Amino acid sequence: MEALVEILKIILPAGAVFAAAYLLVNKFIDNDQKRREHELKKTAQAAITPLKIQAYERLVIFLERIHPNVLVVRVNKHGMTSQQLHQELIKAIKSEYEHNLSQQIYVSGPAWELVKTAKEEIIKLVNISSTKVPHDNSSNDLAMMVLNITANVDKKMPNEIALEFLKREIAQVF
Repeated sequence: MEALVEILKIILPAGAVFAAAYLLVNKFIDNDQKRREHELKKTAQAAITPLKIQAYERLVIFLERIHPNVLVVRVNKHGMTSQQLHQELIKAIKSEYEHNLSQQIYVSGPAWELVKTAKEEIIKLVNISSTKVPHDNSSNDLAMMVLNITANVDKKMPNEIALEFLKREIAQVF
C-alpha cells in the first residue's frame, strides 16, 4: 500500500504538470494559427480592395454610358435610319454589359441585380421608342423619341437607381 502511495505522489504531480503543459502548448498553437489566418485575410484583403474599387468604378462608368441621353448622342451618326440606330443602341448596351460581366465577382448580389435590371430596362425603353417611329425614318426621329420618353419618366431612371445604390454600398465599405 505504501508503494502505491509513493507512486501516486510521483504520478499525480507529474500528471498535473503534463496537463498544464499540454493546455499551454495547445493554447499557444491555437493562438499562432489564429494569427496566421488573420495575416492571410489581411494580405488577401489588401490584394482584393483595389480590384473591388475598380469594379465599382467600371460599373459606374457602364451605368453612365448606358443612360439614354448619353447613349443616343454617342451612337447616333448622320445618315442612319431609325432601324439602324435602334440596332446600334441595343448593340452598344449589350457590348458595354458584356465588357463588364466579370465585375459581378467584386460587388454584392443586390448591386449586380440592379445593374442587370438597369440594362434590361434601358433596352426595353429603346425597344418601346423604336416601335413608335417608322423604321425607314431618320435616326434623329428615334433619338428624339428616346430623349422624350426619358424626359417624361416620372421616376428615376433604372441606371440612376443602380448608381445611387453602388455609391451607398462603396461608401459603407470604405
